Amino acid sequence: MSIDAFKPSTFVLVHGAWHGGWCWARVAERLRARGHKVYTPTLTGLGERHHLLGPDITLQTLVQDIANVLVWEDLSRVTLVGHSFGGVVITGVADLMPERLLQLVYLDAFILPSGVSTFDTLPTDVTDKLRAMAALQPQPSLPAPKPKSLGLFEPEDVGFVESRLTPQPLATYDTALQLHHPVGNGLPCTYIHCTTPSFAAVEGSRLWAKENTGWDWKELQTGHDAMVSAPGLLAECLDELVYSAR
Repeated sequence: MSIDAFKPSTFVLVHGAWHGGWCWARVAERLRARGHKVYTPTLTGLGERHHLLGPDITLQTLVQDIANVLVWEDLSRVTLVGHSFGGVVITGVADLMPERLLQLVYLDAFILPSGVSTFDTLPTDVTDKLRAMAALQPQPSLPAPKPKSLGLFEPEDVGFVESRLTPQPLATYDTALQLHHPVGNGLPCTYIHCTTPSFAAVEGSRLWAKENTGWDWKELQTGHDAMVSAPGLLAECLDELVYSAR
C-alpha cells in the first residue's frame, strides 16, 4: 500500500431517529485516534437540539442540516455515513452535493426512492398507531423506543442510550424524499448489515441494496446500534473502507 493511502480521511457520521451526535462518541474516538477528521452533527430537534422540536421540521430540514456542515466546514472527499433513518438523510445530501463526497456508507440503514416517505413504506395500521402516539406528545413527535429493540442488551449500553434518546419530529417520517438523481448519485456505496440480531425494520432496504445495486456489502456481528454495541468493529470497518476507496 502506498504512503498516500495512510493520509487521514474525513468522516461525517449521521445518526438515525431518536438519537443525536452523542451516539457516535465511541466510534469517533477510535477514528480520531487513527488520525481521521470526524464530524458528528446532531439533526434539528434531536439530542442536544431537542429544544428546537416542532411541527415544521421535515426530512428536507435534516438533509439541509448535513449539507450545511459540508459547506460551512468546507469539507471535501467526505465518507458520509448514515445509520438507520440517517440513510435517508445521506441519500438526500448526495443528491445535492456529490462533488464533496468520496463515498456513502449505509449502516443498517433505510433507503427510500424519490417521492416516498417513511410512512409510505409502513402498513396503514402501523402509521395510524404512530400518528395517534405522536398526537399525545407536547409536540408532534414519535416517542423513543426501548434500547432492546435497537439490539442493545448490555446494561452499560442500555443506560448510555436510554437516558439520551429523544422524540423524533413527526414530519420527518411524513414528508417524502425528493431526488433529482438515482439513489447514491453515482458515488461508491457500501451497505453494512448488522446481523446479531438482524433489525427487521430495514430488511426491505437491505434486500434492495443487495439485489438491485453493485454496492459493496459488509456484515458486522452486532445489533442495530453498532456504534454503541461494537464501536471497535465498526471503526475498523470504516477505516478499511476509506483506504479501499482511494
